Amino acid sequence: MRLQFERLAHDAVKQLARGMHRSQSVRNFGFDLVDAAPGRAVVRMRVRSRHKQINGVVHGGVVAALADTAAGLATYLVVPRGTRVATIEMKINYLEGVERGTLVAEARVLRRGRNFSVAHCDVRDTGNRLVATSLLTFSISSRSSKAKT
Repeated sequence: MRLQFERLAHDAVKQLARGMHRSQSVRNFGFDLVDAAPGRAVVRMRVRSRHKQINGVVHGGVVAALADTAAGLATYLVVPRGTRVATIEMKINYLEGVERGTLVAEARVLRRGRNFSVAHCDVRDTGNRLVATSLLTFSISSRSSKAKT
């Protein structure tokens, strides 16, 4: 049973990595999947000039997108195939400005329920400084569910 779960998890991670490369936003930001397992994901981004705001540090929206992507991937790996995961709430604390180097977001699922999941993500810089921390809530629904109008 455990081997079957590990095989399914490995297949999901491979599918996830392929899907990331098809995502226009992931390519635009330059995010790379470093590691993933059910309930956990590590995503990195090399800081480039396009990520910086007028004061020369990485824009907070870019840091938030990195945290959201890592937490979303971690959540995706704990739901059944064919399930849609969407961010419905995000709280982020910015602790340090980042001018250069690489940012690494490490996310883990704290609790997964039937309809919602809560995840936490820390973002660190090249020197391993904690530059942001985030708490995120995701809705979990089947792909066939339609929004009520």
